[in-house]
Amino acid sequence: QVQLVESGGGLVQAGGSLRLSCAASGDTFSDYGMGWFRQAPGEEREFVAAISRSGGNPIYADSVAGRFTISRDNAKNMVYLQMNSLKPEDTAVYYCAAQRTTVLRQNSLFYDYWGQGTQVTVSS
Repeated sequence: QVQLVESGGGLVQAGGSLRLSCAASGDTFSDYGMGWFRQAPGEEREFVAAISRSGGNPIYADSVAGRFTISRDNAKNMVYLQMNSLKPEDTAVYYCAAQRTTVLRQNSLFYDYWGQGTQVTVSS
């Protein structure tokens, strides 16, 4: 099993930046692909970004490509989401998730473990 704890959320003005962190513990971190998802009030959870076990080949949702960057540090059991040029529509609870499959997935059903989420609010 993997336990995930997100941090770094908060309130920021449009155009600003935030860096989310996700600390993993339990099973071998480098055995898991990692993803970030978000869920706004009244909306379904949606894919944001994912990164492979080795840290290569990240994938992004079209809505965040060019603004967000996912990265990981396997030595520290950490995954990050750098969010730049934030927009009010980025407001959501952001979740870190871990998947065992070798192919990165955008579908949340493929993810085995989830954090509790961290709130990101972008004011206009």
